Amino acid sequence: MPTQAVIALAFSAAVICAFKIATWIVKRRTARDEVEIEVWRERVVTEFGLLPEDRQNTGRACAAPELDAVRDLAAAGDWRACAEHLAAAGRDWDLRERLVEELAEAAAEEDGWLKAWRAERPGDPDAAVVHACGLVKLAWKLRGAAFAEHTSQEQAEGFHRVLAEAHDACAEAQRLAPEDPVPWVTELWIALGLDYPQGEFDRVWSGLTARDPHNYPGHYAAVQYQCAKWHGSAQQANAFADRAASAAPEGSLLAGMRLIALHEHEPDGAEETYWSTPYAQAAIGDARRAVDAAPAGDARAAEIRHLLAWCYVITDRPVEAMAQFTLVDGHVNALPWRYSEDPAGYYCHIRAATAFAADRQLAA
Repeated sequence: MPTQAVIALAFSAAVICAFKIATWIVKRRTARDEVEIEVWRERVVTEFGLLPEDRQNTGRACAAPELDAVRDLAAAGDWRACAEHLAAAGRDWDLRERLVEELAEAAAEEDGWLKAWRAERPGDPDAAVVHACGLVKLAWKLRGAAFAEHTSQEQAEGFHRVLAEAHDACAEAQRLAPEDPVPWVTELWIALGLDYPQGEFDRVWSGLTARDPHNYPGHYAAVQYQCAKWHGSAQQANAFADRAASAAPEGSLLAGMRLIALHEHEPDGAEETYWSTPYAQAAIGDARRAVDAAPAGDARAAEIRHLLAWCYVITDRPVEAMAQFTLVDGHVNALPWRYSEDPAGYYCHIRAATAFAADRQLAA
C-alpha cells in the first residue's frame, strides 16, 4: 500500500529527511547563494512555467483524473458508481490497486458509503477488498506518525486492534477474490504493523507473487518490511531489491526498488559519497532507463522520477535533476518529499537551489 497515508510511517523519517535537506543546503550555500536561490524560487515559475509552492499537489505523485473522479464519487456516497469503476478495471492489477487505495483512503475518513455497499452486496469481493484496505489505512491514522516512544498507549492499542480486524478482513477478501493480488498487498502492510515473523511474511509474499509476480506496490511494501527501520537491514533490503530488479521483465519499473532501498538507508552527512558508489550509480542508471521507457503519465514512473531528481541533486548533476523536476512538477507526494512535514516547501526550495546550480554549471 505504497501511497500517501500509509507511507508516512514514522515521524523519524520526516526528521531525518529535513536534516538531510538542510545539511545539503548549508554545505552548498554562501550568503550570496541564498539570495540567488530565493530569486530562483520565482524564476522557475515565471521563466520556466513550473508551479509555485501553493499549487503543488501533496496528495499525488502525478496527475490522476480517474482517481480524483472515484474519490469524488466516494465523498458523494455513490458506492454503486465506485463499484462500477473498480469492476471496469478488471485484471489490470495496477489500476485496480490504485483504485482500491483511493477508495480505502476515502473509507478511512468516512465509511458510510462502504457500509451501504457491503450491506446491499454482502458477498461482493470488490467491497471486501476495499474494506480490508480501508481498515489498514484507518489503523495507521489511529497510530499517527510519531516515534514509538511518543505514541500513546491508546494510539498503539487502537492501531493493533484495527490491524487485527484488517487481518480477518484480508482473509475474507482473499477468499472472495482468489485471483486478486490486491488483498495480498494489503496484508503485507499488516505484516509490517503486526510484526509478522519472516515465515509468515514469506507466506504472504508467496500468495502475492503467485498471482502477480512483478507487482509494484507489493514490492514496495516488501522493501519496507526488509528495511532496518522495520524488520531487516540495509543489506537485506538491497538484496531483496536486487532480486526483484533482476527477475523483472526488461524495462520493468521494479528497477526503481534499488533506489528506494538505498534511500531508506541514506547516511547523514555522507550522502554524496553514498550515492556516488558504483552500486548506487548503476541503480540510478537502471531506474532512469526504466522510467524513460515507461508510458507518459505512468504513476509509478513519476514516483521514481522524484527520487531520481533527488539522486541527481545529491551527486551534483543539477541539469539532469531539473529535467526530472520539469517532468513531475505539480505533484509532490513521493520520496523524498513526502517524508518531510512540508513536502511542497522542501520540494520548491530544493528545486530553486537546483535551478540556480544548473544555471551556474551551464554558464561555466
